[in-house]
Amino acid sequence: MQDKLFDSEAKVMDILWDHGPLPAKDVSRIAAETIGWNKNTTYTVIKKLEAKGFLRRDEPGFLCTPLLSRSEAGKAEANILLHKVFGGSRKALFSALLADETLSDEELSELRRLIDQR
Repeated sequence: MQDKLFDSEAKVMDILWDHGPLPAKDVSRIAAETIGWNKNTTYTVIKKLEAKGFLRRDEPGFLCTPLLSRSEAGKAEANILLHKVFGGSRKALFSALLADETLSDEELSELRRLIDQR
């Protein structure tokens, strides 16, 4: 992912990730109900996402299909944070995440398992 997913764009992508491909009018309806956006705002964000290659719109009904998964977006955002705030140091990132956090034995075991898989 070369372009950043801005907060407003992430809100539209969340709708698509939660509901699957939807016509633009349904995305707009859900955005109005959950975020309070008007139709023009939603359509503007959809156009930006399409221009960035994060979603595709097809006929009929401007069916919006996400081309980026939630997991891919999360990895890209984590990478941006890693380099922007922690100078690329994964150790510094994990230290910051775990510094004030109390983890259960289950969570610690899962983290160890993920590290061991690397």
